[in-house]
Amino acid sequence: MALQVLKKTSAAEFLKMAETIPIADVRSPSEFAAGHIPGAFNIPLFNDKEREAVGIKYRKEGRSSAIISGLELTGPLMHEKLREALKIAREGRILVHCWRGGMRSEAMAWLFSLGDLNTEVLDGGYKSYRHHILASLSQRRKTVVLGGMTGSSKTQILHQIKKLGHKTIDLEGIANHKGSAFGALGQLPQPSTEHFANLLFDQWKKVDDNFPVWLEDESRNIGTVFMPDEFYSNMQASPTIVLLMDIGIRLPRLIAEYSTYPPEHLIESIKRISKRLGGDNTRGAISAVEAGDFAKAIEITLKYYDKAYMFGIGQKPKKNIICIKTETDDIENNTLKVLEAAGKISW
Repeated sequence: MALQVLKKTSAAEFLKMAETIPIADVRSPSEFAAGHIPGAFNIPLFNDKEREAVGIKYRKEGRSSAIISGLELTGPLMHEKLREALKIAREGRILVHCWRGGMRSEAMAWLFSLGDLNTEVLDGGYKSYRHHILASLSQRRKTVVLGGMTGSSKTQILHQIKKLGHKTIDLEGIANHKGSAFGALGQLPQPSTEHFANLLFDQWKKVDDNFPVWLEDESRNIGTVFMPDEFYSNMQASPTIVLLMDIGIRLPRLIAEYSTYPPEHLIESIKRISKRLGGDNTRGAISAVEAGDFAKAIEITLKYYDKAYMFGIGQKPKKNIICIKTETDDIENNTLKVLEAAGKISW
């Protein structure tokens, strides 16, 4: 059987092919966990300890010694790696990448070809993929940012906007965090900042450049996750529709949401912003939670968040801000108000 000639593919073409062909990420488990192409399967050539050992061998003794060491470590298990590849391959095809498109992906492509799999390797590896997606996320495109103080139901309005046929990306949904000190309550673990960008690009690439995409206004970080710098800068320069809603209108929804969490979790969240709240407000909010007075606790913390949010809005170009006053927290009603305001934006 003649072995295939190694085929290397650019990041852009690789991602197009990945829409129908499975990806085998052959980096170590810890590399994969830190960030990977969404939908990829991890079939590591080396585990983390083996990768470290081979890397030391390469630096001290050179390529040939590293290859021999790698074969000693992985040789007995190569049949298992081929079996995994055969399971995930589609119509005899599979895509492969490692970190830089070097020895690991080339070795695995050779192995997979032994199983009659038509294999293509990502030229430049995961590193080139990262360059590609960050460059894409840096591009300016039509974007509308939905703003409003905590408790304005921005996420629910964003989802309603999507139901009405508009393009949206839920940044908080990708980050598994609602953005405030209380944002981790009830959420799955957050992705790394690296993987957040990968997940963001996976949605970003699906949006037609001819249509505006709606995003919720956020700080540079959402919990422990940070947005790509250029992406965030472009958000700051985009038209922002700010929904203005009194505290009294926002309180019932927030009470209904956060009173379901254990008091100790709420208190931990309050303590995380204690320096910003100040000693008296922190003690007052904690005492209110302990007494079951969630309205008082939320009102104390809202005053801090409202002040911080309005300061942030003040940093945006005034010509890009459209403020809407509402007297209701009805999602459908406020969605229509927001869309009506968006209709006045000239692109």
